[in-house]
Amino acid sequence: MENANYLGTERVGTLLRKFAVPCICSLIISCLYNIVDQIFVGNGVGYLGNAATGVIFPITVVGWGLSLFFGDGAAAALSVSLGRGETKDIHRSVGGAVLGSFLSGVVVIMIAYLWGDGLLRLIGATDANIQMAHDYGVIILAMMPLAMTQNTLASIIRADGNPQYAMMAMLTGAIINIIGDPVAIFVLDMGIKGAAWATIIGQFISFIICAAYLGRSKTFRVSAGSFKPSAALLKPVMALGTSSLLTQLSIVVITVVNNILLVKYGAQSIYGADIPLAAFVVIMKLFQIVLNVAIGIAAGAQPIVGYNYGAKNYDRVRELLKRMVKWTAVMGLICMVLFEAAPGIFIRMFGSADDPVYFDFAVLCLRVYLALILVTCVQKVCAIFLQSIGKAKVAAPLSILRDALLIIFSLLIPAFHGVTGIFWAAPVADVLAVLITGAVMVRVWRELNCEDTAQKPAEVVQPSRQGAIITIAREHGSAGKRIGQLVAKRLDIPCYYKELVAIAAQESGLAREFISGINSDENAVMRELYLTTDPVKRAIAAQEKAIRKIADAGSCVLIGRSADHVLRGYKDVVRIFIHAPKHYREEKVMEMYGDSPEAAKKSIARSDMARAAYYKSVSGREWGDPHGYELCIDASVGEDAAANLICDYIRRMSRPQK
Repeated sequence: MENANYLGTERVGTLLRKFAVPCICSLIISCLYNIVDQIFVGNGVGYLGNAATGVIFPITVVGWGLSLFFGDGAAAALSVSLGRGETKDIHRSVGGAVLGSFLSGVVVIMIAYLWGDGLLRLIGATDANIQMAHDYGVIILAMMPLAMTQNTLASIIRADGNPQYAMMAMLTGAIINIIGDPVAIFVLDMGIKGAAWATIIGQFISFIICAAYLGRSKTFRVSAGSFKPSAALLKPVMALGTSSLLTQLSIVVITVVNNILLVKYGAQSIYGADIPLAAFVVIMKLFQIVLNVAIGIAAGAQPIVGYNYGAKNYDRVRELLKRMVKWTAVMGLICMVLFEAAPGIFIRMFGSADDPVYFDFAVLCLRVYLALILVTCVQKVCAIFLQSIGKAKVAAPLSILRDALLIIFSLLIPAFHGVTGIFWAAPVADVLAVLITGAVMVRVWRELNCEDTAQKPAEVVQPSRQGAIITIAREHGSAGKRIGQLVAKRLDIPCYYKELVAIAAQESGLAREFISGINSDENAVMRELYLTTDPVKRAIAAQEKAIRKIADAGSCVLIGRSADHVLRGYKDVVRIFIHAPKHYREEKVMEMYGDSPEAAKKSIARSDMARAAYYKSVSGREWGDPHGYELCIDASVGEDAAANLICDYIRRMSRPQK
């Protein structure tokens, strides 16, 4: 297997091309269905057809989000289970996710069909386009359960180690849709219904291909019993998929808000409600393509950036950032110039150019909305870069900053400038978002320019002998780390604390700081969401792999990182929990960190809560429950005395039984 070290030695440009191009292709393929429909509907039906598909779009995104809720959750659960060597119930997790996705699709279409045209009007349909939206939606939504199941299966297939198969399934469906759209619309004269039929036929073929994979999967085998619901197995799947669901729901909120505003202010203008809605749909498709290229560049660079940042190869990290921004800026500049210089070409591509009112309005709004597309792309790339180097606390708000500002200005500006104000909201949001992001990036660049002379912790597993593997969980301020180090010294065995993070970073290519911070004192409101994000799931899997690698090498002391849970099932594991009275811990924190009494209390509360949440997330059990440990020691007896107690227990345990 190719060693991750090449991420630190191969030429930066070569690496970036190798990793970014597949990401870009995958993202472009994923949005082909909707874009192809828009092009052929616009040319074969007219701008009212584009407006109608735009009305249905939020409902399909809800379905897409639910499919990722189960699919990405099952994929993460599958990866974690494989890493832990727990393969017994994988098939039931997969079956439960597939069933959950299918039934969610049934619920979506039941709500949509029962609510009917009232739902369509709520999310932006007008008198002129509601019949087309109804005709298109009835057909598209009929395939929703199978389309969602196909998307869930694609995520599971990728996690099973066969991303090429998943891409082939998606690409096959997209090609069928591309061929089917002109045949159904122009040859068979089926209008907007033809576009819907072409789409669901492509989705059905993709579903068949993905379903066929279940008979040849690498790590699990499904049977009828696999689809028996299990709340215990489905709960972690749903927890791990929460962030994917919320990401898609944010798209729904933005789309619905804009649809409503476009209809409201459009009706008050000379353009009417339908022209602004149709123009917005077309502009968003162009925006989606360009943004996906930028995100593909940044997502492809993530493992390279993370590895080099973790290895403190800051020169390569700076070079990677410059190339990411350069590639994105060049691509964004080309698109921006094309959109400003020849917007009519792109509007004509989506049809309806023979209506001068629509054409002139769409050209104007395309120029306005995408005027700073370069800035939009660079801002998104910078947010992903920050995530790659472990600065998740600042990356998360920056990643949604532009969208949040867009909603705010979309509500405010039209009140003064009418329907075109909705489109002006985009460049205004872009300017503010990039200024805030730029200020953060200047600070990060300065940090990267500062040489870190601190000694790196060891990145290799130290040799040891057979014997006890001691895991130490501890309350903040209980001196558990110091006690663990004393135990290791007295038993003459290795101790792993920061060293564990260094090994996990080397093995995975993720930044040390990122792995180190995954169970830090995150904001309580955001903690559950933070722990389910994809980079965090990768970091958890990396450190669990490192823990098992260390344990396989022999006797040692492992401090924190839920090692007691990760090593369940291992022989000779001794699980220790170090606690102490609050006043003792407060004094220790003030002594170690120079905190005030009030700051020490808050630090202890935040840290203990974060550790408990992290442990609950990865194990499903309660942190500090005495039933889960062989020894629970009150550290107020003194560090030396606590270490002696542990050493005495280990020696007694190691003696042969008479």
